[in-house]
Amino acid sequence: MSDAGSDWLRTSVGHSTPDSIVVRGRNLADDLMGQMSFADVAFLLASGREPSADESGLFNAVLVSLADHGLTPTALAARLTYTGAPEALQGALAAGLLGAGTVFLGPVEDTARFLNDVLSELPSDEVVADGELADLAGEAVEAAVVAGRRIPGLGHPIHKETDPRTPRIYEIARETGLDGPHLRLLEYVAVAHRKATGKALPINGAGAAGAALADLGFPPFLTRGFALLARAAGLIGHLAEEAERPLGMRLWKEVDRRAAGASEPGPDPAGA
Repeated sequence: MSDAGSDWLRTSVGHSTPDSIVVRGRNLADDLMGQMSFADVAFLLASGREPSADESGLFNAVLVSLADHGLTPTALAARLTYTGAPEALQGALAAGLLGAGTVFLGPVEDTARFLNDVLSELPSDEVVADGELADLAGEAVEAAVVAGRRIPGLGHPIHKETDPRTPRIYEIARETGLDGPHLRLLEYVAVAHRKATGKALPINGAGAAGAALADLGFPPFLTRGFALLARAAGLIGHLAEEAERPLGMRLWKEVDRRAAGASEPGPDPAGA
């Protein structure tokens, strides 16, 4: 029986033999270990090519910008899961990552997708002039405002005036000549939104990260993956601290006490 129909069962990402591991056509031990940073390997795995030095700088900066943002719900989810199951670090880490949605981390993808949809109206090989970007931004913002839709990438619950990550991402992108149409369009979107609503919402770090990743050539759905990759590092930090200086149990008891309106601590967790 012919096996021609099994040609689909293959991958170019990697494979292993008894004495070697190959990743994207490169020997893992000889060509990657000690030769490339983890972030550059992530870029290679996702795109199939090594980043240039400039691309590596911007990509690494984006990952760093998304690594941690304090005791956010994602960090709390990880810590509280660890409180209940300290033997399953993977469960605590997964719990933190599962909370990546439209409010936390998800705006990386949402912004990239919004900008990509706006730019899809233009020929892919066309160099976009600033005036055209401004017009596109105005039309997209007007449509969103009329429809009552939130524009991703704008506003932040803590950084009301300037998200400190945003100007740094733009600075690195401009220094390396990688401030492409997505990053530029996002600036015009912020301006158009301010004109349309009177609200001066800053470009948030997640939005700038999504635009930068899109300008690096990644499709919108993959940008969320990189946000998760970056935040995994931050969650590992929170879990390391939770193991050394736990707050999960005290936090649960405090919440339980307040919720019950009692003055005594909550029940002993042994039977919970």
